[in-house]
Amino acid sequence: MSTDLVVALDIGGTKIAGALVDAGGRIQVRAQRPTPAREDGETVMKAVTAVLDELAGSPLWASAGAVGIGSAGPVDASAGTVSPVNVPGWRDFPIVERVQRATGGRPVTLVGDGVAMTAAEHWQGAARGHDNALCLVVSTGVGGGLVLDGRLHPGPTGNAGHIGHISVDLDGDPCACGGRGCVERIASGPHIARRALEAGWRPGPDGDASAAAVAAAARAGDPVAAASFERAAQALAAGIAATASLVEIDIAVVGGGVAGAGEVLFAPLRRSLRSYATLSFVRGLTVVPALTGTDAGLLGAAAAAAPRTDASTAPIRG
Repeated sequence: MSTDLVVALDIGGTKIAGALVDAGGRIQVRAQRPTPAREDGETVMKAVTAVLDELAGSPLWASAGAVGIGSAGPVDASAGTVSPVNVPGWRDFPIVERVQRATGGRPVTLVGDGVAMTAAEHWQGAARGHDNALCLVVSTGVGGGLVLDGRLHPGPTGNAGHIGHISVDLDGDPCACGGRGCVERIASGPHIARRALEAGWRPGPDGDASAAAVAAAARAGDPVAAASFERAAQALAAGIAATASLVEIDIAVVGGGVAGAGEVLFAPLRRSLRSYATLSFVRGLTVVPALTGTDAGLLGAAAAAAPRTDASTAPIRG
């Protein structure tokens, strides 16, 4: 077994996960705590420290040379801070400095969760072997990241590739980001469900009104549920095609909870993409499901912290 280990942290609004990851992308040790998202910033940091302390109890800890953090955003990798929308106690929280202190001065790399997923998919998943790729997380929000010329391209603050806030409907609904008609406002899980409900779809006896329930209804032939996914797919296709036209990607990898809808999402997405990706240099663009699943955040944090030829470069080190 390799001793070239990385400490990986995946920080979200629901859970804080940690792992020791080896050079082959295998998770050797895991730890996890619920995120006390409604508590003050120091309480949230205590949960991060508890995860790190559990990992430090492993005899493998001494072999870990660096730390990678994939966090819900916004993140500012240039400053080493995070301000997750769903963790109000953290605003410009100095996570790089605090984690570096908690891990004995190890170098720390910070990326957003969309960029982490991209690093994971390029290293171990569906974007492996592709030099130019866009990877998307379609869930409660819509995030993403870019691989350009074979390397992760996080941008100065770690947010490059954030496809969720490309406007695809100039007269569309206001988005939480302050824009209008953003991909996220149309294609995220809650907005798929909202649009279906507004158009007359009704949940079953269990009352489940999630995007997953809308997907199940669409699969069973409900035309209103299917139409909501069609609209989401159209928005995603427009954003993907715009990105491809700008930077010449050849593959788009889609993960996140909404991607679990399978062909309910992917069939109309591929169909819509043919209508938007019409230029000669983007016509060959393919769209595929992500492969790294729930470990994407941990694997991506590890990949960003330990650059290798098939992984990524790191935007900031503490």
